[in-house]
Amino acid sequence: MTPANRSSVCPRLLLLWDIDRTLVYTGHTDRLVYREAFAALVGRPARVLPAKGTGRTVPRAVEELLRVNGVPEAEVHGLAEEMVAQVPERQAAHLDHMRAHGYVLAGARRAVRAVADRPDVAAGVVTGNLRRSAELKLRAFALDGDVETAVGGYSSDDPHRPHLVAVAQRRAGERYGTVFTRDTTVIVGDSLEDVHTGVEGGARVVAVASGTTAAADLAAAGADSVLEDLRDVGALLDAVGAWIPGGFSA
Repeated sequence: MTPANRSSVCPRLLLLWDIDRTLVYTGHTDRLVYREAFAALVGRPARVLPAKGTGRTVPRAVEELLRVNGVPEAEVHGLAEEMVAQVPERQAAHLDHMRAHGYVLAGARRAVRAVADRPDVAAGVVTGNLRRSAELKLRAFALDGDVETAVGGYSSDDPHRPHLVAVAQRRAGERYGTVFTRDTTVIVGDSLEDVHTGVEGGARVVAVASGTTAAADLAAAGADSVLEDLRDVGALLDAVGAWIPGGFSA
């Protein structure tokens, strides 16, 4: 998906949006999907579900789900692959539930639009979601037109989240014919995993305390900037553009 207003100007900055609890809150839909998939594959209900708001990739969350619910280790890998394959289809079947119980977070719609309107920024995704799941969530809340999901890194690419930065940088490089580095790549996300992804994977991090992690903890983990939320679009653009020589173009 390519923002309709993207011009021929070569972007100087790659901005990678996290999705869950940064742009949208999807209620309990993902946990409903995990419950259904677990019961279908294991034949009994799950007693314990993965912690909320951690930013962990879907493959890692599914493996944890199986282990903490007593699935023998020898069966975990195979069942995890089957469960991961089911997740997008089950999410697609529950889009009405997602829309009914979820919402776009404060300021997120304006923030995504403001970034998409800048020809000097390529707006993609780095997320613990599978690619199809990420596209479903963005489309469910009408954010897909302003985020270039072809430029992104997803847990369907690699379950180790820091590796996804290089995936997104490569895709953006191919798309725009330029090279994006740590100094020209910024992750905007809400969790410690988002911060660790940037620090280890090779990107700056603008953390947003819109999830389950306090602003002080995000800063202590190594975020370059921390915002309370996305309502102040000017503050976001200032934080994101801080590493461009001379700042954003007018």
